[in-house]
Amino acid sequence: MESESAIAALSALAQGTRLYVFRLLVRHEPHGLAAGEIARQLDVPQNTMSAHLGILARAGLVRSERHSRSIIYRADLDGLRALTLFLVKDCCDGDASVCAPLVAELALCR
Repeated sequence: MESESAIAALSALAQGTRLYVFRLLVRHEPHGLAAGEIARQLDVPQNTMSAHLGILARAGLVRSERHSRSIIYRADLDGLRALTLFLVKDCCDGDASVCAPLVAELALCR
């Protein structure tokens, strides 16, 4: 991941509603949620939610696909992985023991 892509992803997540949307979609992997359901769960108007989802999509953090009349949104876990690796790539000056607690906690994710 390039710095500009990381900045775009972090900027997208630096807004409360978008952060909540992303975390909601991560919880609903691998099935995702319809845009209207995301808006309902977060109590956000649908047109406002569409704008937030567009920002997250352009930042490489969510993907969408049409199912009949609904658009289903999913967290882009490859984008999350790339952002996370970008952030910790030079971690700990090569001392793996310093990063061990972080790696162990990430390994607990299901």
